[in-house]
Amino acid sequence: MNKTKVTEYIENQLKKKKILLMTHIVCGYPDFETSYRIVEEMVKAGVDMMELQIPFSEPIADGPVILHANQKSLESGTTVKDCLDFARKVTSDFEIPFLFMSYYNILFKAGVDTFVKEMASRGLQGAIVPDLPPEEGSKYLSCMDEKGLSPVFIFTPNTSFERMKYIANLARGFVYCVARKGVTGLDTSFSDKLETYLQQCREAVQLPIALGFGVKDKSDVNFLIGKADIAIVGTQSIRVVEQQGLKALGPFIAGLRD
Repeated sequence: MNKTKVTEYIENQLKKKKILLMTHIVCGYPDFETSYRIVEEMVKAGVDMMELQIPFSEPIADGPVILHANQKSLESGTTVKDCLDFARKVTSDFEIPFLFMSYYNILFKAGVDTFVKEMASRGLQGAIVPDLPPEEGSKYLSCMDEKGLSPVFIFTPNTSFERMKYIANLARGFVYCVARKGVTGLDTSFSDKLETYLQQCREAVQLPIALGFGVKDKSDVNFLIGKADIAIVGTQSIRVVEQQGLKALGPFIAGLRD
């Protein structure tokens, strides 16, 4: 296994923490000034890593909260270049790893090699592209490898063990384990069934594993300690800002972990 900077960072952080936190923002929602302040509050509250989503018109993996954020960001005129420039600023100002999350059409339209070079030049350390099957990603994978970036792939509860092992050979950084079928933001049952699934994920891959889709509170994060390396919080942090304001975000993030 070729370790990327992301893998090394995760392993080092896990020497100090029982579980890491990764959060998710939609670039330009509600605007770029607020997006920056959200990143700032999250980092102050102890977030270890962050996904920066490039808004897309048809974000098929995302539920209504993140879909709404995508739509509003696009309506305000957010461009891919805006997101790249925003990424340069946050990677310069904050020391945690940042990864882009978006859909393959964004990369395809820009040119995969060009897009990966743009990511690397702006300090991003990887990408999550949920609608790109690894079988169709040879150019993407070679470009990411050339720049030392982490192409993060996804396991789901429907992924067979054999396919998990196949994906594990291509993934870098960590593997994103989706907690359940469906889209982001819905309820997830943190149960024995989820624990069994995570055990299978762990057996299939040597990389760290992250669990996302439905992580909402401290009890969910506590459940994942010893079962996953990273808890991913996306929809709930957007809800907190929308419903309670930016001032509530730091305490919410800090309260997710002992």
